[in-house]
Amino acid sequence: MESHEVIREAFEKSSPKEIAAEMGLSLSLIYKWAQPNTELGSGSRNPLDRIKELMDLTDEPLLIQWLCQQAGGYFVRNPAHHGDPPFEVLPATNEIIQQFANLISEISEAAMDSHISSEESKDIRKLWDDLKAYTEGFVTWCEKGDFKHLREELEKPRRQSAE
Repeated sequence: MESHEVIREAFEKSSPKEIAAEMGLSLSLIYKWAQPNTELGSGSRNPLDRIKELMDLTDEPLLIQWLCQQAGGYFVRNPAHHGDPPFEVLPATNEIIQQFANLISEISEAAMDSHISSEESKDIRKLWDDLKAYTEGFVTWCEKGDFKHLREELEKPRRQSAE
């Protein structure tokens, strides 16, 4: 689905006129966001296109993670699909169990004094997000039946966490 189609669909639930007023923008600009942005079209680069461009230019997933958190969710990057099965699945399942154990350990340590500080909460969130990302990658590889590059792809969040 193209970005302008997503915006057009959102306008089915919200009034473009109210959006324009709340954002301090012209109604015509708001409507242009819901049109294709082509040389022949009358559309305009919309905020979704700009966010994607910013993410592409910075290669920083924190931008999307923040947006997902604002929407009450989280971002999990899908692993690349390379083909060529099989790969030993057991090390990956052991890693999931280890990450879950680390999360439980962090929660237990933080709760020992019957209070979880802001810093402890951030540490727990980081471990939880890493576990979700790793597990989502594992499940995606399983669905595709492609395990050749499983370890390489699934260790990326762990390497990034260590840095």
